[in-house]
Amino acid sequence: MLEGIKDKPYWSIPAEQAIILAGSSENGLTGQEASSRLNTEGPNLLKPARSDSAVTLLVSQFKSPIILILLFAAAISSILHDSTDSVIILVIVIISGLLGFWQEKGAANAVKKLLSMVQVKADVIRDGAESEIPLEQIVPGDVILLRAGDIIPGDCLIIESRDLYVNEASLTGETYPVEKVHGVTDAEAPFAGRLNALWMGTNTVSGWAKALVVNTGVRTEFGKISDRLKLRPEETEFERGVRRFGYLLMEVTLILVIAIFAVNVFLKRPVLESLLFSMALAVGLTPQLLPAIISINLSHGARRMAGLKVIVKKLNSIENFGSMNILCSDKTGTLTRGRVRLEGAFDIHGGASEKVKRLAYLNAAFETGFNNPIDQAIKDIKGIDILKENKLDEIPYDFLRKRLSILVGDKSTYTMITKGAFANVIDACSNAEGDSGDIMDISSLRPEIDRRFAEYSAQGLRTLGIAVKEFSSARSISKADEKDMTFMGFIVFDDPPKEGVGDTVKELEKLGVALKIITGDNRLVAASVGIQTGLSATRILTGSDMHDMSDEALIRMSPSIDIFAEIEPNQKERIIHALKKSGSVVGYLGDGINDASALHTADVGISVDSAVDVAKEASDIVLLENDLKVLLQGVIEGRRTFANTLKYVFMATSANFGNMFSMAGASLILPFLPLLPKQILLTNLMTDFPEMTIATDSVDAELLEVPRRWNIGFIKKFMLVFGLLSSVFDYLTFGALLWILHASPEQFQTGWFMESVISAALIVLVIRSRRPFFKSPPGRYLAVATGIIAALALILPFTQLAALFGFKVLPVQFFVMLLMIVISYILCAELAKRVFYKMVNF
Repeated sequence: MLEGIKDKPYWSIPAEQAIILAGSSENGLTGQEASSRLNTEGPNLLKPARSDSAVTLLVSQFKSPIILILLFAAAISSILHDSTDSVIILVIVIISGLLGFWQEKGAANAVKKLLSMVQVKADVIRDGAESEIPLEQIVPGDVILLRAGDIIPGDCLIIESRDLYVNEASLTGETYPVEKVHGVTDAEAPFAGRLNALWMGTNTVSGWAKALVVNTGVRTEFGKISDRLKLRPEETEFERGVRRFGYLLMEVTLILVIAIFAVNVFLKRPVLESLLFSMALAVGLTPQLLPAIISINLSHGARRMAGLKVIVKKLNSIENFGSMNILCSDKTGTLTRGRVRLEGAFDIHGGASEKVKRLAYLNAAFETGFNNPIDQAIKDIKGIDILKENKLDEIPYDFLRKRLSILVGDKSTYTMITKGAFANVIDACSNAEGDSGDIMDISSLRPEIDRRFAEYSAQGLRTLGIAVKEFSSARSISKADEKDMTFMGFIVFDDPPKEGVGDTVKELEKLGVALKIITGDNRLVAASVGIQTGLSATRILTGSDMHDMSDEALIRMSPSIDIFAEIEPNQKERIIHALKKSGSVVGYLGDGINDASALHTADVGISVDSAVDVAKEASDIVLLENDLKVLLQGVIEGRRTFANTLKYVFMATSANFGNMFSMAGASLILPFLPLLPKQILLTNLMTDFPEMTIATDSVDAELLEVPRRWNIGFIKKFMLVFGLLSSVFDYLTFGALLWILHASPEQFQTGWFMESVISAALIVLVIRSRRPFFKSPPGRYLAVATGIIAALALILPFTQLAALFGFKVLPVQFFVMLLMIVISYILCAELAKRVFYKMVNF
């Protein structure tokens, strides 16, 4: 912050004085001073960075209310009852937490490395030299350089500027870019009137500036607003599914736990023992490793996607990526090659014109805004000498005027050259120049001019208009001067579709992802590109059509539209909203200054590494190559990750629910507890262990063919069908133990422990796939982990640990019956799976 200012805000003092008060200079801070300020002021963030420290992650494993109640009950039991059992319970809970910690720590480290690949940086002057540093390392007193598309990293005071326009919509809601200038503003000026100040959270649209950073992080105006809003991002489709799944488990858990605890107390069993049993049941029913499993799956998916040149910035977006059924994209650089080639410069009659070419070259060469492919293609023209030309002023391009004007001149001639979208240029013209150089009223020539434009556009050529206006003396120009101009002709560009893009679009369609083009180009050009890429050229909606359309009508119509043409920047967000309201999961691929709001609005914001900062910062996923083939592979990986996450959900809700339902019923009719609390927790730990490898499991091809979303209704049905099936074989085990073997309480508990662990471990191999289990082999790590757990369950009662857990050795007959029960269970589950998927669609 600026020191020494008591009553005067920084925008009301000269920049030179502000630099001194900030303890800086026009050459910026020294590296040593910047480091010191970073330690004092803290990182330039609106909220504290998520701590991935070992201690934080470890503590987070034990935050579950159920776990805390269980630990509390175990501690009370240690004081009043059996300290050995309490210690065992504590050890099992700690081991379970350590497993989750170990996996999540590895996931967090992997994601951190990936994010560093697409970090947004700012241009700053340090030690007198220009360098790039991450935004969070900007400190008060830094001198930064801003260009079109840059994010403004803090509240700043302009030191120098040229044709600077800033998008402040995030703070003011104002759609139009605001012109910013060097100078001094009145201390009482309203927020929108502080034209020499820049604000964090906004971005430059055009021009250039050098600015002094005054405030960073939460001290900025944007930071204060964000703090009041608590920075709560919109809930994603995946997060919504997890939350609803959590509610489902909470309902089932509460009903079971309260009922079992009440009945046990009613039967006059020890209250503390009943509480421990109920809490252990709750832990057994709750898939407590779900957060860890989700983190492991997402980070594993992120690493695989990085290998395919897709960098995931926000992990939850992977699931949305897989669920996406509509992808909206601009055509330039994604469907087309993105290497614009100048086809020619033509007069109003279609003849080649060196004069029009020179005017276009002057306009592009002197333009100071965002370096775009069109201007670059013009500047690649050889043999045009402009050394004697002087640029006097500029009106930067903006997305509402869609024009760029440059004033050039010498002592006798002053010419404003305007280049831009054909419709926007010709609407500002009252005259046109004929092929003989004579100036005529444009009304008589307009039909021919429009016909020429339509011919170029129908060939898929991008066509801009060129116009001029003469002035008698040197002066500055403004937007108000863009009228009564003389139309000179056309600049025509070619940006052909990428090779094989049609096949890629078809592949997306096969995966259930519909591509929709959203472009500012006219409908003829958009239709031509659409035809070449396999889209319908008849289902087109233009921006002007949208102006008169209600939101409800757009929601109904938008899913059937293939191409949105002549779209203004603020209409992109409206289209995304409409598609989402129609029930779709929508991805948006954009890389421009005007794409930020659409990227924020989409379920999945996708950008490219070469995008402007504001687009890259707003995105969830960054492609290292601007190619739909790269994105196609990312969609498949997203679905693979989602499929593996659901495998754990299906296992947890079927096997866990079945075991706990069986245990609840048995506890009501048996004169002893069917499993001791420590045995329940050990069962839960051992059955969860193989699931830690689920992220590496293979996924059947049919699970990748269409987008899938959380379906709580389907999960409920799955839980009931396979949970009850599990209980049937649990009760068969009970019968065998009680009526055939006449087992003691310790033998009963040992037998059911073994059956429960082995069946829960093996059933994963069945429910992980819709195919017969012998036709869909599991991943190597899952198969090995499952085998280890099954073996441990068989061996444990014969080890020295048996006494600690209350296990007893069982006769050989039991193992024969156990084999028969487990095989019958696997076969019945396979049959039930086949019937279930025929009756219930997911």
